[in-house]
Amino acid sequence: MSSEDRQEYALFISHSWDYDQEHARLVRLLEESDELDFRDYSVPKEEKFDTDTDEELEKVLREKQIKSASVVIVLAGMYSTYSDWIGKEVRIAEEEGKPILGVKPWGNDRTSNYVEQHADEMVGWNTDSVVEGVRDLAP
Repeated sequence: MSSEDRQEYALFISHSWDYDQEHARLVRLLEESDELDFRDYSVPKEEKFDTDTDEELEKVLREKQIKSASVVIVLAGMYSTYSDWIGKEVRIAEEEGKPILGVKPWGNDRTSNYVEQHADEMVGWNTDSVVEGVRDLAP
């Protein structure tokens, strides 16, 4: 397949800003892959939205980030179970009919039961698994 025929995937990577190094590591992993072209619709901490209420933030996430994504990736560290915003992003993804790919945390044996219960597919922390999961789930 030529590069002109390759599909660009729109990805929203749900993550906790308290653990944003995992998000950065996953984005690097995907950027280094020759097998996946993607656009990242995630919200890095340094680019957070200027909203006054949680409702406004939720609306912006839905309309500008998650609705545009073909796949929502959720980092399945234990912190995901206790993050209100990751829970909200998962709920929005489900309401918008977006497939959810859970990624087991790098170097951890334990994963979030919450993410496992809501993910359409769970994959390990390696390039081939994540790329294959995105391709399996993307419309």
